[in-house]
Amino acid sequence: MNPQTLAPQGVNPELLELRDIHLPPPVSWWPLAPGWWLLLVAVLILIIVFFITRKIHQKRQLKRDIHSELDNIKKAYQQTQNKSQLAKSLSVLLRRASISYYPDTGDTKNNIAGLTGKDWLAWLDSTNTYSQKSTRFQSDTGDALINAPYLPDDTDFGFDAQALIALTESWLLSKHKNRQDKHV
Repeated sequence: MNPQTLAPQGVNPELLELRDIHLPPPVSWWPLAPGWWLLLVAVLILIIVFFITRKIHQKRQLKRDIHSELDNIKKAYQQTQNKSQLAKSLSVLLRRASISYYPDTGDTKNNIAGLTGKDWLAWLDSTNTYSQKSTRFQSDTGDALINAPYLPDDTDFGFDAQALIALTESWLLSKHKNRQDKHV
C-alpha cells in the first residue's frame, strides 16, 4: 500500500509515516539529586548544632541560677547573721545542685535524694574534687547542714559560717570545673 493512495486530500503523505509521540517514563524520586542530599545533610547538622547549643545553654543557665542563689543566701546571712537559716539554705542549695548535676540513674545506692545524715556528707566529700582534704563536709562545719533543718531558727550554732560558705562554694566550683574539663 502506498501512503499516497490512502492519504486524504490535502494531507502531506510524508506525515502519515510519522509515529505517535511517546512520552519518556516519569522521573523517579529516587535516587535523590545531589542538591537534596546537601540539603538533608545541612538540616541534620543544624538539628545537631541546635541540641548541642541548647544543652550548653541549659548548663550555663544552671550555673548562673546556682550562683545567683548562693549570692542571695550570702546577702541574707550578712543582713541577719542567722547561722541556722544559712545552714538550712545552703543545705537546700547543695541538694538541688546535686540533683541537677547528678540526675537519678535509678540506682538506689547512688540516689542523691535519698541520702541523709552522714551518708549525705560523705557523698558531698566524695564528689568534691576541688576542696583541700582539711576542709570537708564530714566535720563540725558540715554537721550544721544535717542538723539545721530540725532545729529552731534561733538556735545558736557553734560552726564557722564563712567556712561553710567557702566549703559550699568549693563544692560548686568543683562541679563547674569537672563539667568544663569534660566538654573541652
